[in-house]
Amino acid sequence: MDVMTATELLPQVVPDTSGPCCPPLVRQAADPEHARDTARVFKALGDPTRLQLLSIVAAHEGGEACVCDLTEPVGLSQPTVSHHLKILVDAGLLTREQRGRWAYYSTVPAALERLADGLTAVAR
Repeated sequence: MDVMTATELLPQVVPDTSGPCCPPLVRQAADPEHARDTARVFKALGDPTRLQLLSIVAAHEGGEACVCDLTEPVGLSQPTVSHHLKILVDAGLLTREQRGRWAYYSTVPAALERLADGLTAVAR
């Protein structure tokens, strides 16, 4: 009695090379401009100090904080904190309003929602 090998027992599958190699997209992929904008936001949030500052501002009542309230929690000088806050403003995550001697920073809820929506879309 001849013993058949697994290759002989299983049907030979010939790959279909006539169509695309991957399934089609099921939703719109990010266009280059959206990808650049999103990357800029992620770059701003890629620094632990900036992520902490955004979190502190968001945790304040009304999502607003004075720069004078932000230096001590992160343990950095006011100029360094202001530099980090400027990057968050440039990324569209915070707004800045000068009131007398102090600058007040507020979260931009729409920017945070877009970021959350973008992360959710990638995870699906």
